[in-house]
Amino acid sequence: MKPTVELNEANFDREVLQSNLPVLVDFWAAWCGPCRRVGPIVEELAKEYEGKLTVAKVDIDQNQEVTVRHGIQSIPTLMIFKDGKLQDRMIGAYPKETLVENIKRFI
Repeated sequence: MKPTVELNEANFDREVLQSNLPVLVDFWAAWCGPCRRVGPIVEELAKEYEGKLTVAKVDIDQNQEVTVRHGIQSIPTLMIFKDGKLQDRMIGAYPKETLVENIKRFI
């Protein structure tokens, strides 16, 4: 199984809002430099927290409906959902330690 889930309009609600686990969602784009810095960290988190946290990614260029629905104006934006509700939003390229601190509050 792939460590991260690719999200789109069709599966967002099922994979994120109906998840039994907390979900970290990375809104990103291939052309975004800070996104490329955060991407490998997000992949590491997916492996390290497997079974405790679902890690998912939204390519904003391919999924504009989801992007607009969640008010994404800057990328990278990382959102944490738990029990179908948005718990935290982090905008920008954060170091791994900061992301881990935020994730631990919800798992």
